[in-house]
Amino acid sequence: MRWKSGRRSSNVEDRRGMGAGKKAGGIGIGTIIIALIAMYFGIDPSVILNLGGGSGLTGGGGQQQQAGPRPEAENELADMTTVVLADTEDTWNAIFKAAGKRYKEPKLVMFTGAVKSACGMAEAAMGPFYCPADQKVYIDLSFYEDLKQRHGAPGDFAQAYVVAHEVGHHVQNLLGISDKVHQARRSQSKTEANRESVKLELQADCFAGVWANHAHRSRQLLEQGDVEEALTAASAIGDDRLQKQGRGYVTPDSFTHGSSAQRVRWFKQGIKSGNVADCNTFNASSL
Repeated sequence: MRWKSGRRSSNVEDRRGMGAGKKAGGIGIGTIIIALIAMYFGIDPSVILNLGGGSGLTGGGGQQQQAGPRPEAENELADMTTVVLADTEDTWNAIFKAAGKRYKEPKLVMFTGAVKSACGMAEAAMGPFYCPADQKVYIDLSFYEDLKQRHGAPGDFAQAYVVAHEVGHHVQNLLGISDKVHQARRSQSKTEANRESVKLELQADCFAGVWANHAHRSRQLLEQGDVEEALTAASAIGDDRLQKQGRGYVTPDSFTHGSSAQRVRWFKQGIKSGNVADCNTFNASSL
């Protein structure tokens, strides 16, 4: 991915090594609070309590560290993440402007181990997530190594795809989609509510593809092999694959993010079309 010459976003809070007032690891009261807030916004709480949060990925975790100089390799990952965020800003500002709307840019918080958000305390083991209460994306950069080693999805564009997915949740929040899903889920069974959560996640995957389409057409961001990196990441974090790895069997009714095939399909839909209207997972005849 050609990111090094890209613009750096100013909407970044670097809290790496600053601590968050608690030890990482386990399910604490902060995690439960985030799960409850996620439920309010139409996201199944098991996404956080069981699967690890926004992208369906779990990160490394570990103890809090003191603020100080960070390793050069980590700083490069931070730099790349800042460029990806800036590129999503350019894409969604243009898309919203063309639709006669104003795009409110989200903040991105980099943290180490655990972090305090408006949704409560969050741990690195949750993986990257979006908090609608403060409209911020949160990420512990150690997650990138987990993406590579545990999930077999290396590459900078695989990492960029996950950031774009979380920004996709922000877009859903701005468009009122998250609120509509929440309202629908209030009168649904758990199985039906899980299906709504899957549709929300797959749409965020499609929105990530829309970003990739615009980024390449406008700024020639992609290099050969980048799309394959993102598809590998999408496939690696499907509910079916994660459940198979975690417990040896698959329960489709409990899916909250979508299968590997579904996640790949909707990312490809977005990157092929570049059109937000083609990401309507809620009216699709099949997922």
